[in-house]
Amino acid sequence: MTTHFDIAPGRRPGAFSRLAGWWGPRPLAQVAVIVAVIALFYGLGSTIAASMARIGISPGFDFLWRSANFEIGEQAISFKAGDTYARAMLVGVLNTLKVALLGCVLATVLGVFLGVAGLSGNLLLAGIVRWYIEIVRNTPLLLQLFFWISVAKALPAPRQALTLFDAVFLSGRGIYVPGPVVEGASVSTWLGLAAVVTAFVGSLVVSARRSQLGLKRALLVIPGAFIAAALVFRLGGASVQFEVPRLAGFNIRGGWSLSPEFAALLTGLTVKFSASIAEIVRAGIESVKQGQWEAARALGLHEGQIMRLVVLPQALRVITPLTTSNYLDLTKDSSLAVAIGYPDLVSVVNTTANTTGQAFEALIIMIAVYLALNLVLSALMNIYNNRVALRGGGPA
Repeated sequence: MTTHFDIAPGRRPGAFSRLAGWWGPRPLAQVAVIVAVIALFYGLGSTIAASMARIGISPGFDFLWRSANFEIGEQAISFKAGDTYARAMLVGVLNTLKVALLGCVLATVLGVFLGVAGLSGNLLLAGIVRWYIEIVRNTPLLLQLFFWISVAKALPAPRQALTLFDAVFLSGRGIYVPGPVVEGASVSTWLGLAAVVTAFVGSLVVSARRSQLGLKRALLVIPGAFIAAALVFRLGGASVQFEVPRLAGFNIRGGWSLSPEFAALLTGLTVKFSASIAEIVRAGIESVKQGQWEAARALGLHEGQIMRLVVLPQALRVITPLTTSNYLDLTKDSSLAVAIGYPDLVSVVNTTANTTGQAFEALIIMIAVYLALNLVLSALMNIYNNRVALRGGGPA
């Protein structure tokens, strides 16, 4: 490729030449486009500011520090009506993160199982998986969410709840499962726990990158992480105890309780995206050449070892990028929670915009949050994808 600025052999290009090379051809046309874009945004901003001034609203983000004066039905951190709009939005972000993370994990587990089951030699099982995928993929997610919230609301009252081993209860007030319950944790305690988890994951990643991650090291790191987390809760004045839900009077108490809205949203997202991931897993496995299977069988490996040691490592090169796209879609589609009453970020932002009139600023915050979530998720998956590509970069 030739440039407009010739550099003598052996001479280092100057600053102007490097700037011209970075800028590219037709600099005047590019400057004109940039000026036009700036003028467009300036005109748009001026119109919005004039409209807000005409109805008595001052543009800016000062409203974030005013009292919200509304309640949020489901919250990962404590929130009262007198807290600020900023804290209300933080609650919405955490609710979105909770359902998105759990949805990605559960959809991956179910999708991988369905993808492998669809390739089994059992015609009945493969046919059921095929019908499941076709029905789920060709039905709108919003319609599925309405179906699941109807199912959740139709469950019996707590005293007649459906039970599993007297430990899991399904009732119209929600789903109750055993789990650790934290009491008295402040924001600083949760930040400390996040630092411990980050350090734990970082140490595992660094050890894996240096090929030093073995069973012995992992067994040493995991108890250390639990001890550090216990110290964080202890120093933060919080207590943790494992509880099994039980029927007490007219309600079920103890353990983890999932509201009907959260359970319906999580189920809908898991079912919807597990079908897509199952198709991706099937395509990834089928992309591995038959010679790889035959070579592995010739070495005496059984089918499970062939799948785990030979096929899946190569199939991940196909599976990982497409699964990343599904994770991003799942995170964005969690915004449909507002249709069934789950207080995610979109629901909180809508309430904030209605009560303050700062709709434009609220919209900017919502866009920035979803953009940040997707960029972080993409960066993490790209790191993982690079590792998979390096491991399986040889010819299939």
